[in-house]
Amino acid sequence: MVELTREQIAAANERGRIVRETQPHARSVRYDAKADRVVVDLTNGATFAFPPRLVEGLHDASPAEIGEVEVIGRGFGLHWETLDLDYTVPGLVNGVFGTAKWMASRAGRTTSPAKAAAARANGAKGGRPRKAG
Repeated sequence: MVELTREQIAAANERGRIVRETQPHARSVRYDAKADRVVVDLTNGATFAFPPRLVEGLHDASPAEIGEVEVIGRGFGLHWETLDLDYTVPGLVNGVFGTAKWMASRAGRTTSPAKAAAARANGAKGGRPRKAG
């Protein structure tokens, strides 16, 4: 067993105080099914909301499953028991909506009628022009 000194304990408590005061953490969380947003009220008075379709593990969950969210870890985490899913509030606020691999697989998937029409028109012309040089 490692013995900690009073100075080490005091330093750890100070680091914890700094984290509590500087990193966002949740006072409450709820799922707004009408807006299709998970809404997190933060302890600093701000509100953060995100669409579940952006989040790994929530993107294909039912509204009932998404609604079963709770605040854990003194407000630093969100937990979905039935989905066996946890996210940190600071991570979500900073745009971490899944593993790096999952997020990379989702990048660049935005489609629109204009983008699809441009791709068809470009394909009819023989595709992307070759680079000169």
